[in-house]
Amino acid sequence: QVHLVESGGGLVPAGDSLRLSCVASGFTFGRYSMAWFRQAPGKDREFVAGLNWSGTVIDYPDSVKGRFIISGDNAKNTVYLQMNSLKPEDTAVYYCGIDQRAYRYRWKPIPSDIGSWGQGTQVTVSS
Repeated sequence: QVHLVESGGGLVPAGDSLRLSCVASGFTFGRYSMAWFRQAPGKDREFVAGLNWSGTVIDYPDSVKGRFIISGDNAKNTVYLQMNSLKPEDTAVYYCGIDQRAYRYRWKPIPSDIGSWGQGTQVTVSS
């Protein structure tokens, strides 16, 4: 059974940094791509960063490009999201998710592709 647990969220002032972690279990880590999404109140869940099963990084959306960095540690079954130069508009619940399809090629993550989600971690950026 797939289990994802996010941590690292919090309340920070604009311009600060946070690093989120997502510890995964219940599947073979190197076979599935993983992604971070976020959801602000009243808005749809949106993709922010993704890591292919091969270890390559999926293109970031413009909203976070140059500020967010995704990385993974296969030995720890963990995916990280380093968030720098945070802005108030980054305020949201951040979720990690695993692609429901193994070894997907040229993945462009959307929520309906996700097989399992973590419980989410709240990130609040004050102005």
